Amino acid sequence: MPRLVLSGLTKAYGKLTVVDRVDLSLEEGEFVSLLGPSGCGKTTTLRMIAGFVDPTAGNISVDGKVLSAPGAVVPPERRGMSMIFQSYAIWPNMTVAENVAFGLKLRKLPSDELKRRVGEILDVVKLDKLAHRYPSELSGGQQQRVALARAIVVKPSVLLLDEPLSNLDANLREEMRFEIRRLHDEFRITTVYVTHDQGEAMATSDRIAVMNHGRIEQVDAPHMLYT
Repeated sequence: MPRLVLSGLTKAYGKLTVVDRVDLSLEEGEFVSLLGPSGCGKTTTLRMIAGFVDPTAGNISVDGKVLSAPGAVVPPERRGMSMIFQSYAIWPNMTVAENVAFGLKLRKLPSDELKRRVGEILDVVKLDKLAHRYPSELSGGQQQRVALARAIVVKPSVLLLDEPLSNLDANLREEMRFEIRRLHDEFRITTVYVTHDQGEAMATSDRIAVMNHGRIEQVDAPHMLYT
């Protein structure tokens, strides 16, 4: 059974249809990018998967359970997903360790288990020596690693990334795209990645869904799309 399935997913605002009958399924542990120009519907699709936007038609299911359908939407906090935004959205008044621990505290994990998991993930993202620093003391790349660690540490069923590297300079973007792929290979979390950058999509993805005018025009492995 696929982990995530979008069936006839549609979003319209009045007469304007921004996502038009999108069908897509992801197997467990698969990394799929939604690639396309601004305004093609990729971010709206991601926000529907997250539960921030209600679909006009169609549905979204995870492990066979429908999470979104017209008039029946499971709220974001009950979906077991993590989302990383363009702005990182890390808490400026919390240290690196406190930011990463935030989701685990909400899940009321025992303190020893919480410390163990935070320590492990900070070691994986190479921030263990910066655990007590605040976001203002970190570079953009380090802040993005905090956001990644916070999203992964809760072991989500699906990881959603909305153009997470767009605020970084060219050198950091290239470094972080390989970091994202490394973390995916280590944790095998089912991932939907939104980007308008072909290089990012090619470097990170198992498959790429090319979107235009609200529709998916082609879905294939990066080398097949390239050829």
